[in-house]
Amino acid sequence: MKKIILGALLLVFALSKSYSQLYMTRTGIVKFTSVTSMEDINAENDQAYAAIDAGKKSLAFAVLLKGFIFPKELMQEHFNENYMESDKYPKATFVGTYTGEVTSGTDGVYAVTIKGTLTMHGVTRTIEMPATLEVKGRKILGHTSFPVVPEDYNVKIPSLVRDKIQKSLNVTVQIDCENQK
Repeated sequence: MKKIILGALLLVFALSKSYSQLYMTRTGIVKFTSVTSMEDINAENDQAYAAIDAGKKSLAFAVLLKGFIFPKELMQEHFNENYMESDKYPKATFVGTYTGEVTSGTDGVYAVTIKGTLTMHGVTRTIEMPATLEVKGRKILGHTSFPVVPEDYNVKIPSLVRDKIQKSLNVTVQIDCENQK
């Protein structure tokens, strides 16, 4: 499955102007949190695949849902089996572009806006979020945080636990992509 995801990311950038502007990682970090008066839920996945084409200002990202680790094993089981149906919908993907000037080869932190499509649980929606891209030597480090409403992606939360989960989860993405030249 990992090879399929990596292959898909590479295909997205196959027509790139030049490989010197392609940055990739297999160890991006995706976290999500839900904080309510009844329970806090935190999960982290440190196996996100990400690719940035600095020449085209495009990026893609994929994460296997079963890679999310929860502090409680039962939460992880419910997440994969009951909510995300990870066997049926094994990954979440994002493909999009960014606006703002990012000069690859010139170290600095750049504020950008990312816009694209997030596909999860069989549903694709357009989203937009602020982010930072930091050029640091032969790397581009990215960071963003944005809300995701499970209902928007046909994720059903049973009424029994609905009060324990925020209506809008906070998702944070951190990537450390290396130049592929």
